[in-house]
Amino acid sequence: MVARLRGILHQRKIGHTGTLDPEATGVLPVVVGNATKLVELLTDKQKEYVAELTLGLTSDTEDIWGEILSENEVRCSEKEVEEAVKSFMGDILQIPPMYSAIKVEGKKLYELARAGITVERKARPVTIYEIEIIKMDLPKLEIRVLCSKGTYIRTLCRDIGEKLGCGALMSSLKRTMSGQFTLENALTLNEVEECVKAGKLSDVIIPTDTVFKEYAGAMLTGELLRRAKNGNSLEANEIKNMISEGDKKRLRLYDENNNFFALFYLKDKEYRVDKMFL
Repeated sequence: MVARLRGILHQRKIGHTGTLDPEATGVLPVVVGNATKLVELLTDKQKEYVAELTLGLTSDTEDIWGEILSENEVRCSEKEVEEAVKSFMGDILQIPPMYSAIKVEGKKLYELARAGITVERKARPVTIYEIEIIKMDLPKLEIRVLCSKGTYIRTLCRDIGEKLGCGALMSSLKRTMSGQFTLENALTLNEVEECVKAGKLSDVIIPTDTVFKEYAGAMLTGELLRRAKNGNSLEANEIKNMISEGDKKRLRLYDENNNFFALFYLKDKEYRVDKMFL
């Protein structure tokens, strides 16, 4: 996706904010130019998925596109399935799949898996904020999941299957939300390309500061502006009359022409540099 966009936008500095499985669809926030500094901040956001899982099958990749390892009869009732799905609500531990982008000693797990190597993985804590069954037609069911960063939906499907004793794998996946970005507002690559051809890219590029809209803002001038642009800390008291409404744990900073240039965070009664966007 990033490689395609580099060609469309004629821009080298492009990054994405969360890997999707090769066969998955849906929301992938992309950052361009100076906004690439946002990547680590955006990957921490909650994500929402709609997935189909198929009971009775297991595979080496935990999804339908891998090598099928077992086929089992599905004897559980709809009520048992519903109870099993709901049991994963809250803080849980997941063992990441071998086919994932997590690195072990500098190698991505999926690279090792493709070479026929399996390594031990530590269980990682993740949070399932919401999980519901949208549709059930056993052995298939469709679920909606709102979860924390680092959650593997394939692994969630596998674990549901293990709990039911028949196994399961993911048979489709769509990311419907990543932080404040939703499927309704997403563009396809073709649509981005059309915007570029029509000279309307600015209509669809979202300004960097909108990502921090929950935080308070401040417009600086003179010496305060010079100090902030040089990365110096600012005492909270000396700028308190310039700060707008919003969460004051972080501060969006603007120059006298209303150009966003930095995000500062509050510590020990002073604002310190978090990210600079000069």
